[in-house]
Amino acid sequence: MSLTREAIVEHLQQILGNERVVTDAQVLRERSIDNFRKLQNIFGVYTMPVPAAVAMVASTQEASAVLAFADEHGVNVVARTGGTATEGGLETPVENSIVLDGSMMNAIVSIDAYNMQATAQCGVPLQLLEDQARAVGLTTGHSPQSKPIASMGGLVATRSIGQFSTLYGGIEDMVVGCEVVFAGGQVSRIKNVPRRAAGPDIRHIVIGNEGALCFITEVTVKLFPYMPENNIFLGWTLKNMKEGFEVLREVIVAGYKPSVARLYDPEDGQLHFSHFAAPDDCIVLFMAEGNPGITKATAEGITEIVARHPSCQPVDAQVISTWFDDLVWGPDKVTREDERIRTTRNVNRTTEISGDWSSINEIYEAVLPRIRREMKGITLLGGHSSHSYINGTNMYFNYFYDLIDCEPEEENDKYYFPIIAIICEETLRFGGSIVHHHGIGKARARWVKDEYGSSYPMLETLKQAFDPNGIMNMGTIIPR
Repeated sequence: MSLTREAIVEHLQQILGNERVVTDAQVLRERSIDNFRKLQNIFGVYTMPVPAAVAMVASTQEASAVLAFADEHGVNVVARTGGTATEGGLETPVENSIVLDGSMMNAIVSIDAYNMQATAQCGVPLQLLEDQARAVGLTTGHSPQSKPIASMGGLVATRSIGQFSTLYGGIEDMVVGCEVVFAGGQVSRIKNVPRRAAGPDIRHIVIGNEGALCFITEVTVKLFPYMPENNIFLGWTLKNMKEGFEVLREVIVAGYKPSVARLYDPEDGQLHFSHFAAPDDCIVLFMAEGNPGITKATAEGITEIVARHPSCQPVDAQVISTWFDDLVWGPDKVTREDERIRTTRNVNRTTEISGDWSSINEIYEAVLPRIRREMKGITLLGGHSSHSYINGTNMYFNYFYDLIDCEPEEENDKYYFPIIAIICEETLRFGGSIVHHHGIGKARARWVKDEYGSSYPMLETLKQAFDPNGIMNMGTIIPR
């Protein structure tokens, strides 16, 4: 027999004390969702099952005790730190779940400038870690748009990526070691070493697990020299995305590693560059960073490659620099965007995928016409590539729509899910991946078998092995 809500709360209070077991009704409603259902927070209408409590843990031992209790009694647990997830990974899919909140685990354990690594608890905001690293001339190299509000545990759990990824890589390239707690309360630590060949790389059981396998309590990440005084910005306009993808490909295949390499289509580009770009212009831009010799060689090499494309017209580097300074999203921007949606009922969403160089333009050209043809209320539809690799790149679809004959709580079913479906279907048709860095969450879990294909049993086996009772973030990654 499952425990009642009252019994769950009572047990949590015995573990953590009354003050760190949150049962306020409004807080519980807000913690039942993430930004996948952001309109419910904006309009104050909630439809997801309400959790029993938010358990505010302050140590690995407390997280272990909560997970041991939950596993014994079959209580669903949703891990949470910064709360910036966008794909429903933080939703509570069943009544009386426990939201396991690690935001109180917010200590920076060390910044080791000699070994070029930093260790932080899961609840440390990335911005705080980055600020302290920069104070000693270093950087994490990780800069997602959510940097001011995202926390280290969630960034690792969602296999996040930052705006400088073409140089520094994604979070999976930065994580050195970590500490985690599994269902049942087992604590495991992966030691900090630069590399080892002692079997499979078990870091990747943790990185990207989205709380479906374990709760991350501590992470160690690489550090890099921070020399912003050497940054060089470059930008060009051009007339079509296919050529823009080719410019990106030539730069990366030639071995250059700008920290930023982006390509915007006309509609997405007009949101940022309308003061210099024509309405039918695409924009390709780069930033080189590092020591002076590297940045100079990188900028010169990129300029030489772009010169092979006569349709590319250079733009003033200062406008690219100014744009980049305002790219991150802090609490103030979130508040302004929420108010814009509340007053206009015009919603902005994004969906990101990846593909190889041969398929990425085909995916882009297949997705946009289908969305325009099949969806009503579209007021802007475009996209950009922002993370490139030797063998391909990503595509970030950006779209706005008016809520027509639709209440805010119906938005996902009538708009967001159908658009995601189009993007996932076309991406899979051309052999790409349905998610590049936001995580599958619960929103894209319905396509996970198509995403994995014949390797899906490997994923299922991991879930069965590490969470045999199925209490870790039910429905995330693997659908219910």
